[in-house]
Amino acid sequence: MAELTTLARPYAKAAFEHAQAHQQLANWSAMLGLAAAVSEDDTVQRLLKAPRLTSAEKAAAFIDVCGDKFDAQAQNFIHVAAENGRLLLLPEISALFDLYKAEQEKSVDVEVTSAFALNQEQQDKLAKVLSARLSREVRLHATEDATLIGGVVIRAGDLVIDGSVRGKIAKLAEALKS
Repeated sequence: MAELTTLARPYAKAAFEHAQAHQQLANWSAMLGLAAAVSEDDTVQRLLKAPRLTSAEKAAAFIDVCGDKFDAQAQNFIHVAAENGRLLLLPEISALFDLYKAEQEKSVDVEVTSAFALNQEQQDKLAKVLSARLSREVRLHATEDATLIGGVVIRAGDLVIDGSVRGKIAKLAEALKS
């Protein structure tokens, strides 16, 4: 995993710097998201791994699959990635680009999993508290998981706050075992 990140980082950084300089962060994020999704398709992966195709042919086929969603700069990016054998890294490149974008925008995506549905007022209050704690704008994504029994699990990047009953029971069981 770390090796893929190391290989993808220069491409993500170059795309981010270009997008930032041309004030196209949202467009590039969408383009890289589409490219990542296309590159994960089984048929496309077989095409990208085909040894008989040149890098230019792989790039052209990849761009054809994406249709008119890519502008000239994005197509050039795909050609450069293909020349260096990095088209299979597009999901990692896209993820890194989105991290750079979130850092620039001082925002963070937060996944909140709760045992029961959170109403809008609860979500707004939680977003406000997390925004103050993380010093960032929070984009909250709420899901339900009845197996938590009660409480919530909050994931924001590397930060995980497990306030669920299931998590507390697991901690208690671990403490009793030791």
